[in-house]
Amino acid sequence: QVQLVESGGGLVQAGGSLRLSCAASGRTFSQWIMGWFHQAPGKEREFVAAISGSGASTNYADSLKGRFTISRDNAKNMVYLQMNSLRPEDTAVYYCAARLSGLGDSTNQYTFWGQGTQVTVSS
Repeated sequence: QVQLVESGGGLVQAGGSLRLSCAASGRTFSQWIMGWFHQAPGKEREFVAAISGSGASTNYADSLKGRFTISRDNAKNMVYLQMNSLRPEDTAVYYCAARLSGLGDSTNQYTFWGQGTQVTVSS
């Protein structure tokens, strides 16, 4: 069992930056592949990024490469999403998720989810 709690969302102007954090409970955090997803109003939840248990491998949505960076600190049971050059279209609820294998981008493949943190980017 893994419990995930996101934080760090808020209101930011276009062009600004935010760093989201996700705190994970439970042992063996390093065994879990961690992902970030976002969901804008009226839209489906979409993949943002994923990171392997060791942090050595990452996967990003093509549209977000170069602006967003995923990282993790296994000693602290934390995963992060650094978001730069934010745009109004990045406005969404951002979710942290965990799975046991693969860096895939499908929501169906992730076992545990946090409750999300709102990110709003003003123009």
